[in-house]
Amino acid sequence: QVQLVESGGGLVQAGGSLRLSCAASGFSFSSNDMGWFRQAPGQEREFVAVIRSAGKIDSADSVKGRFTISRDNAKNTVYLQMDSLKPEDTAVYYCNAILFTRAPLFGSWGQGTQVTVSS
Repeated sequence: QVQLVESGGGLVQAGGSLRLSCAASGFSFSSNDMGWFRQAPGQEREFVAVIRSAGKIDSADSVKGRFTISRDNAKNTVYLQMDSLKPEDTAVYYCNAILFTRAPLFGSWGQGTQVTVSS
């Protein structure tokens, strides 16, 4: 059974930093591309960043240069370092395995972790 457990969110002032973690289990973590997504109130869930199984990374234009994704295959964990946070980054953040199309692989999600950026 796939399990995704996100943590590390919180309340931070604009310009601050947070580091999110996602512990994954129930599938072959090292063989899968992993991604972060976010959902703001009243909006659809959107792609944030991806790290391929081979290590290549990419991110949405809105976070490029501010957010960095990484992974530790020994710990089955993917991270999202978020710097220079803006109020528009406020959302619930989720991780999932991710397809080449940037769509999530699994239909089930974890509980997410709330990130709130105050101005």
